[in-house]
Amino acid sequence: MPVEPVPARSQGGAVPDPEGTLPVPRLQPATRVVHAGVRRDPRTGSVAVPIYQTATYEHPGPGQTTGWDYSRLHNPTREAFEEAVNGLEEGFAALAFASGMAALTAVLHLFRPGDHLVVTEDLYGHTWRVLDELFRHLGIGYTLADTTDAAAVAGSLTPATRAVLVESPTNPLMRVADLDGLAALCRHHRLWLLVDSTLFTPLFQRPLTRGADVVIHSASKYLAGHNDLVAGVAVAATPALADELTSVRTVTGGILGPHDAWLAVRGLKTLALRMAQAQHNALTLAHWLAAHPAVAAVYYPGLPSSPFFRRCRQQAEGFGAMLSFRLQDAGRAGHVLQRLRLILFAESFGGVESLITHPASTTHREMPAALRERLGIDEGLLRLSVGIEAVDDLAADLEQALEGPSALSLAEARARAEAILAGRARQEA
Repeated sequence: MPVEPVPARSQGGAVPDPEGTLPVPRLQPATRVVHAGVRRDPRTGSVAVPIYQTATYEHPGPGQTTGWDYSRLHNPTREAFEEAVNGLEEGFAALAFASGMAALTAVLHLFRPGDHLVVTEDLYGHTWRVLDELFRHLGIGYTLADTTDAAAVAGSLTPATRAVLVESPTNPLMRVADLDGLAALCRHHRLWLLVDSTLFTPLFQRPLTRGADVVIHSASKYLAGHNDLVAGVAVAATPALADELTSVRTVTGGILGPHDAWLAVRGLKTLALRMAQAQHNALTLAHWLAAHPAVAAVYYPGLPSSPFFRRCRQQAEGFGAMLSFRLQDAGRAGHVLQRLRLILFAESFGGVESLITHPASTTHREMPAALRERLGIDEGLLRLSVGIEAVDDLAADLEQALEGPSALSLAEARARAEAILAGRARQEA
């Protein structure tokens, strides 16, 4: 029996289905995550995407190609993941990388010496580090600004500004950018709007549909969702940007390997289920923690008291599954972390397991202390990535670690969360 050729690549790295799939844009998000990127294999009928664990590909003859030549350039498994994410983000093309930082670094390589960026001020620590320790020395400047306020960003623009780089929501303070205002500002000044949307995923937020030019994800987090791989993805809105990013990735080589791409495709299929459960848990715990006597503040945009609650209602379809909280006694942060038994003290977020960390000494430790303190990333701040466990068990673990109950019962916290998710809550005056 002759071997059927692998389907040829389509524009933007997407691999078409030779049998024809249902039109993805007309499907519900929960269906799209299951079927996006799936290709029907006409020879074997395989339902799962195969792992093309190969470095190179045989040519049919001189001057002929199957569409794949070398896996640094193209790989069918990686492209299945890219097609899936691109479909969810409604972009022109997605490119997968070896990590979220590799994706971000590729985007930053689009700039030249003398260029300037305006960047979210309370951003992820390693994003700040790559800007400050690498690209600043290459002649690319940046200014930190409050990207929740388009007017503040406008005041930070210079004649050399080429882009606004936004993290929304931010890590760890869960501040939500004014995407519509920033998109209008960038259009007016002919700037690129670059959005790290890792915390919301395309289920809750699709920045390209609101005027962004590139969306970046650490796919290690919610997209893959099982804390078992490191990956990143950048989604371009236009052919020109896709071509530039492809060129950067080709020459720098920060590709996602086929096995990790396969894990990412598999993990993506349960994204809707995972995000629904984790968000329900996070919103319940946010209410519960906000009423706890040992907690001074909770940072989560799903709380009606949050300054970003209304904005999330307007520009997003959810609130996410990560929150941060500040202890009344900052000196007890280490004690609380050591007492936890179910919730793991570990970096990263977005997996099925609940993880907690201390940003000042982990994810943001490279930031100057004065900058951390100004931003509110202090010794008493803890970041909680809420997983899909039973929320009763998570609350019990937090209760014993905080050495006392919340003033709000878990049942009432759950009821408030469900009311908000059902759309019945209104922002507090």
